[in-house]
Amino acid sequence: MSTQITNYQCPSCTGPLHYVGASDKLECEYCGSSYDVAEIEVLYAEKEEKAAETQQAEEQKKQAEASSAGDEWDTSDLQQWDAEEDDMQAYSCPSCGAELICDKTTAATSCPYCGNPTVVPGQFSGSLKPDYIIPFKLSKEEAIQKLKEHYKGKIFLPKDFKEKNHIEEIRRIYVPFWMFDGKAEGDALYAATRSHSYRSGDYEITETEHYDVYRAGVVNFEKVPVDASSKMPDDHMDSIEPFDYEGLKEFSTAYLPGFLADKFDVSVEESVDRADARCEGTLSSALRSTVKNYDTCTLKSNTINLQRGKVHYAMLPVWMLNTKWKGRDFLFAMNGQTGKMVGDLPVSRGKFWGLFAAIAIPLSIVGSIVLLSL
Repeated sequence: MSTQITNYQCPSCTGPLHYVGASDKLECEYCGSSYDVAEIEVLYAEKEEKAAETQQAEEQKKQAEASSAGDEWDTSDLQQWDAEEDDMQAYSCPSCGAELICDKTTAATSCPYCGNPTVVPGQFSGSLKPDYIIPFKLSKEEAIQKLKEHYKGKIFLPKDFKEKNHIEEIRRIYVPFWMFDGKAEGDALYAATRSHSYRSGDYEITETEHYDVYRAGVVNFEKVPVDASSKMPDDHMDSIEPFDYEGLKEFSTAYLPGFLADKFDVSVEESVDRADARCEGTLSSALRSTVKNYDTCTLKSNTINLQRGKVHYAMLPVWMLNTKWKGRDFLFAMNGQTGKMVGDLPVSRGKFWGLFAAIAIPLSIVGSIVLLSL
């Protein structure tokens, strides 16, 4: 059975609606109309219910026609493909009626036939529905400009990476995150030293004083993020933090049209170790930062206890550029709210050795002149 999807269209001209971070509204690029998210949600609640009823009626009609068919071509050797067993999801485009297949973790996409942005609400139903979302603030133009600035000054960067058509392949995607609430309390014992030197006659004497330094404290945590997508490298997602939680909104599928979105495929249980490590590490860093005015400081022992609280499910905005160069994968990630970027860059060996030769040859000539002069 294909999943009925949501296609947010402009009530005035039926053009596709897109969320625009600058105005915090859904806007139509054809007639210029704009609508509040809550307004469109109410408008489409009844439409989605009617669409589901229509789809059910169509499927019942097809079943009735199939049961009443006479002698036809023998299709008994054809095998039924269970898309769900292959982790796929079938959906029907409400704009043109195309029956399409996508990855089961895809929650928002666009129809390749009519181009309309669509949302697969089944991916967010029941316990899978996110609690929060941070809408994109950076437009594609702003993201491309920041990527160009990131490339600037990289003289060994291959030419292909600087081409406009390559840079414009950057895509925006809502990445699933688990957010952990809780508290960490603990203590730490450090061995610290403080040294000073002075002269006594012909000798310079250094005295070192040794101290045991004890610290204890409590840190409360709210919404510690851990990405819940196995396709996203953890170090990339950690590096583009922090997100500004003042932009956190209650989840609505109205923010998704025109964007890609992934459903989580890393469970809460699989994320607990990372969440614990982040909380413990934050408390350890906080305690260590209070040990000041010593020349050295070494941790001797520590104890940290976690009080685990609520877990929330959120979708956070990320601009992605995934490309290959000489058989290697290069992934760039940019915070879709703040513009913070992380990513590795390839090195063009041709440019590197060309520059090396340009430097080495003059040095060789200078070296020959010096030897001849001797």
